[in-house]
Amino acid sequence: MDLFTDLSARVDSLDWPALIEGINSSGCAQTAPILDESECREIASWYSDVGRFRSTIDMARYRFGQGEYRYFGDPVPESITAMRSAFYRHLLPVAREWAFKLGEGAPWPDSFEEWIDQCHDAGQNRPTPILLSYGPGDWNALHRDLYGELVFPLQVVIGLDRPRIDHAGGEFLLVEQRPRAQSKGTVTVLEQGHALIFTTRDRPVQSSRGWSRAPVRHGVSVVQSGTRRTLGLVLHDAE
Repeated sequence: MDLFTDLSARVDSLDWPALIEGINSSGCAQTAPILDESECREIASWYSDVGRFRSTIDMARYRFGQGEYRYFGDPVPESITAMRSAFYRHLLPVAREWAFKLGEGAPWPDSFEEWIDQCHDAGQNRPTPILLSYGPGDWNALHRDLYGELVFPLQVVIGLDRPRIDHAGGEFLLVEQRPRAQSKGTVTVLEQGHALIFTTRDRPVQSSRGWSRAPVRHGVSVVQSGTRRTLGLVLHDAE
């Protein structure tokens, strides 16, 4: 049974003007808490229930870093679908604005349900929400979460453990390749219950030639001690 309530309302109540300003200026922004400590523990406990998931990825095996994550299977928990839908709704204007600045099409419909149907019609019919689990020495290489032709340009990760208490290290890393310049790095300590919204693939940045495309990758620094678990909400599905 899904024990979570009012998740859409919690996302709706966030300070969206400030978040969007941060996203546009830095490519990422951390929210106020949207899950309490008990809810974080509940979601983290799902990791041991293997039947909830469609696959488990050993990051070292694929040279993604070190650690492990699991993709939720169908049906995805209602709590996760509610958060994906709410974040999509608030981030859709940003996605469309970015597409306009980059001179691209904006294929995203008004509702998350329509968007997921569109992904499925294109053969991207596997759910992408994941639970990630890191222990001492684990890390995640810089990467981008692209699972097919249809991509939403922003995604979300939610911290489930307490930094500095449950684990040391494991900061979230965002690296942006600025046009005709050196890369820019951003380091974020992901707090328990808070969501970090960040760029999936590319974002527009101003240059002397107008708006230019800045490729973005993300990862996780080495966990020094303890356990770091997060919930990842990619806003498109996979092939």
